[in-house]
Amino acid sequence: MISMKILVVGSEGFIGQHLVKHFSGRQYQISTADIVSSDRSQHVLLNSSDADFDAIFAQRNFDVCINASGSANVQFSFENPAIDFALNVSNVQKMLESIRQYQPSCRFMNFSSAAVYGNPATMPVHESNQPNPLSPYGWHKLMSEFLCRSYHDSFGIQTLSLRIFSAYGQGLKKQLFWDLYHKAVSSSNEVSLFGTGKESRDFIHVSDLMIAIELLLQQAGWKGQPINVASGIETSIEKAAAIFLRLCFGEKKICFNGKSKAGDPLNWRADISVLSQTGFKPAISIEDGLEQYATWIKKLSR
Repeated sequence: MISMKILVVGSEGFIGQHLVKHFSGRQYQISTADIVSSDRSQHVLLNSSDADFDAIFAQRNFDVCINASGSANVQFSFENPAIDFALNVSNVQKMLESIRQYQPSCRFMNFSSAAVYGNPATMPVHESNQPNPLSPYGWHKLMSEFLCRSYHDSFGIQTLSLRIFSAYGQGLKKQLFWDLYHKAVSSSNEVSLFGTGKESRDFIHVSDLMIAIELLLQQAGWKGQPINVASGIETSIEKAAAIFLRLCFGEKKICFNGKSKAGDPLNWRADISVLSQTGFKPAISIEDGLEQYATWIKKLSR
């Protein structure tokens, strides 16, 4: 069997680490790149302030480049918009340009975000819905999608943008459940969270995310288009937080302060009809996924 040569950029991040683990040891040859060092033999250490992708694509051949790098923090993008732009837009352009110059046959899979939708007018939100970002992060992810489309339309580079919704699972050391756990550890019987609790997200466990990515890798048309990657199931923050706290601590009260954070949407549920055409079906429920995450985080915190 001929191996598919995959380069994972951002290999040491949450999703990147899972990608390397998921694709290694089968019909894939994995190379990695990150600003964080690794003991893997096929790893390239990138300069955090000025990554040189020319050196990678001029010296090695790849069938696919999966870009799992960049910032994934909405609040950071308000505080450091220039850095967020460099990580989520400029680096994407650099990768695409290096591919255009040295390996135009290499396909490029870019990780975008549901943040491009903002507060959708209707749900479930389809790829055809009008984007309306609420943060620099969301705008920058949308810009990266435009770059992918432009390099396909102008230069014939095969690109794909994945609008990933709320991915979670073992290894994630930020966002709702990570923050909730550490707040609960330092509190007595009550944990305070932003919002009303009625806000909702479309959570996708990282194991399901890996399956979705592999299916798209094998079956998607690479014409610069965006594709929703989610479970297609809407879960309220109140419900998800209650499940997670019960798994970790038994009963603890959650108090919602009614305040909203800039850039945070109210409700999300994805239309995953395009993704489902690959045969994708989410296998891990929010209850089972949070049980796995709770087991991992409690073991990590011992």
